Amino acid sequence: MSNNKKFVLYQIIIWSIIIGIQIIPQIVSPKANDLGYEKWQLVLDYTVNIFFLVSISFGLKYVFNKKINLNDFRLWEILKIFFLFIVAALTYYFTLGLYNYLMLNYVYLRPEVLDHPSQKTPNQIAFVIVVCFLFFLWTVFYTIIKSTKQLRENLVEKARLEASLKESQLNALKGQINPHFMFNSLNNIRGLILENPEKSREMITRLSEMLRYSLTKNNINAISLEEELEVVDNFIAISKIQFEERLQFEKQIEAATLKLQIPPMVIQLLVENAVKHGIANLKQGGIVKLKTNIVHNNLMIEVSNSGKLTIDENSTQLGLQNIKERISLLYGNLASFSLEENENEVRAIIKLPMN
Repeated sequence: MSNNKKFVLYQIIIWSIIIGIQIIPQIVSPKANDLGYEKWQLVLDYTVNIFFLVSISFGLKYVFNKKINLNDFRLWEILKIFFLFIVAALTYYFTLGLYNYLMLNYVYLRPEVLDHPSQKTPNQIAFVIVVCFLFFLWTVFYTIIKSTKQLRENLVEKARLEASLKESQLNALKGQINPHFMFNSLNNIRGLILENPEKSREMITRLSEMLRYSLTKNNINAISLEEELEVVDNFIAISKIQFEERLQFEKQIEAATLKLQIPPMVIQLLVENAVKHGIANLKQGGIVKLKTNIVHNNLMIEVSNSGKLTIDENSTQLGLQNIKERISLLYGNLASFSLEENENEVRAIIKLPMN
């Protein structure tokens, strides 16, 4: 049974009991029926009352889920909850009042009941207070249930995130310290030692910085974009030893994005993917472009490269899958990742919320 069906069933049971306390004695005992309703009228009123209350409860649940943020439970959220149960109570009061007016005048043909002492203003005010109290209790219980469920989901999500981050760290380390990468980098640097000793020392320093970054920065959830750019520059510098003029790198970094926090290794993995699966497959080489900017309070990161979007049969796509899973777990639906090809250019775009 779906959650919505369970909710409706529980509401029917609860409201049937509450309304039944008032109406069932009137159905069973004529002495309790001081307004002289017929049994079929009481049964109809009983059924309609339950229908109204279940419908309003379902609407209240829908609005609650859309408008109340239990992760940021401040005074404003409390005021919204207060407003919701007041509106629900008044909706029930006026809907029931209209129903009684129409039924008494046009179906039961007993308009004199509207002038009965039980229908006077003090009794109506007392009725509204009771209904407000009932919906207040409904809101309190639903908030507790919703908070408990959300807490449980948050704990599960946290466990998933921690597991994913550990896997991400392992995959990132594999990508940076695997023998193939080390062999190529060291072999290319060795070729520079006699030709350009100063540059070879610089490349060794850059390689050590990359390894240090992988070992120290990748065990945290967020770093500044500025720090991530340092390892990107190191990776490009080392890669240019192999690709020389075939690899061109352009950056267009908006100054306001430099201090923003991002998951570690995200940009570096995108740039590495662009070089490995893009530029490396082009005889004439190509351009890797990195662009960051802020759009509608979101950090936009775009890495593009010359070439076509092709999937190597031997590729596990761990890097890209890694990125998707991490930003999904960290930001939920507020973040997105896309990979597309347009006019011999492959573009990877990440959108991250700034707040």
